[in-house]
Amino acid sequence: MATMSDTPLTPAERAERGKAARALIPRSGHAVFGPDEKRPDPVDIIERQSATRVPELVPVRYGRMLESPFRFYRGAAAIMASDLGAMPHTGLMTQLCGDAHLLNFRLLASPERHLLFDINDFDETLPGPFEWDVKRLAASLVIAARANAFSAGDTDRVVREGVRGYRERMRELAGMRTLDVWYAQDDVDRFDGIRGERLGRKARERVAEASVRARGRTGLQAAGKLTRIVDGAPRIISDPPLITPLDELLADLERRDLEETLRRLLSRYRYSLSSERQHLLGRFHVVDMARKVVGVGSVGTRCWIVLLLGRDDADPLLLQAKEAGESVLAPHAGASVQDNQGERVVAGQRLMQAASDVFLGWERVIGLDGRQRDFYVRQLRDWKGIARPETMDPAALALFGGMCGASLARAHARSGDPIAIAAYLGRSDTFDRALARFAVAYADQNERDHRALAEAVESGRVLARTESTA
Repeated sequence: MATMSDTPLTPAERAERGKAARALIPRSGHAVFGPDEKRPDPVDIIERQSATRVPELVPVRYGRMLESPFRFYRGAAAIMASDLGAMPHTGLMTQLCGDAHLLNFRLLASPERHLLFDINDFDETLPGPFEWDVKRLAASLVIAARANAFSAGDTDRVVREGVRGYRERMRELAGMRTLDVWYAQDDVDRFDGIRGERLGRKARERVAEASVRARGRTGLQAAGKLTRIVDGAPRIISDPPLITPLDELLADLERRDLEETLRRLLSRYRYSLSSERQHLLGRFHVVDMARKVVGVGSVGTRCWIVLLLGRDDADPLLLQAKEAGESVLAPHAGASVQDNQGERVVAGQRLMQAASDVFLGWERVIGLDGRQRDFYVRQLRDWKGIARPETMDPAALALFGGMCGASLARAHARSGDPIAIAAYLGRSDTFDRALARFAVAYADQNERDHRALAEAVESGRVLARTESTA
């Protein structure tokens, strides 16, 4: 990753550094994936993660992962981190998302109220070799394409388009001034020309509809969906196990203790914000709290939603405080420089995202069990548009993959060396073709791991619950 130096390398020297990395692993070498006999049991890896989570929610996590190979993949970042950590790498370091599967790219709102396309999830963020993120994205494209029953040829084109988007955007960024790289954004309109050239009328209409839906997914809309008036005051609606208000979760004494803990978290987290954002947060007051179950891989981590009000009941703010543990990359890429894991998430997000949530911050608290836990806080929803790959034809998924690849390159270039990475990747499609082969091989492995979890459930080794029985 880039650091200040009294004798910085010239662009030519940086490019040569990138080309020299081909001696460590040639671009074609990325095609290989073949786990050896020492590969850890994938169910063991998942169970080790579950050991620190809320016990009654762990079966819900397994139930979600069992639904399909893609749902399994979303919860299996630790398994892939273990696989990638055992493989040769380029040594070209950047801040990684750590879980760059395609559903972690979405439409988001900037503080200036522009609609941007960017990475959304940074729970596993940590510095590491740039290709780890690209490989996770590539494998997710194959798994999504298989779920849609695409042909092998269409699947190959989808993955190569995603990797090409990364490679070509990195080359573009390598030619830009440093500040221009930092200010680069993926405004939703950036892709209009591509959409017009490569998508049919119905697909273009779906993209336009997604933009409209994203702008409608505001905090006010979320509050309307998740709250109701009870005895004249707004309260969070109970929907267990997905959303459970504190008064349903614990007895009175424990509930009051937990409420005080969460109030203390919010009171202290504000100091991780800039002074003007501290002032803005101070305009709101807390009125209700609940536990929330989120995602697939995150199920079982402690996550709380907090309803705050500004001037009146029609001025809500929903914040989410989510537990942050050690990144799944840490055993393979090294521990975070941040002692607080919430700060690690926030620092990585601020470094990689073009524009981050104004309420993004972190804090550490002591839980009711006496254990110290780290959290990061952000708005629950703010103009978020989520992709639906199951509705995409090959052309649409290829376009979406290219958008993801391009945005990932922009995020990497903010902390890594775009000149060195672009030089390593080169102008040809050698890297693209290699990752397409890797992604197919890893999708095969993911299906085997998915079956291993199913067998563990069938044998009684682990317990899984579907949403209907949770």
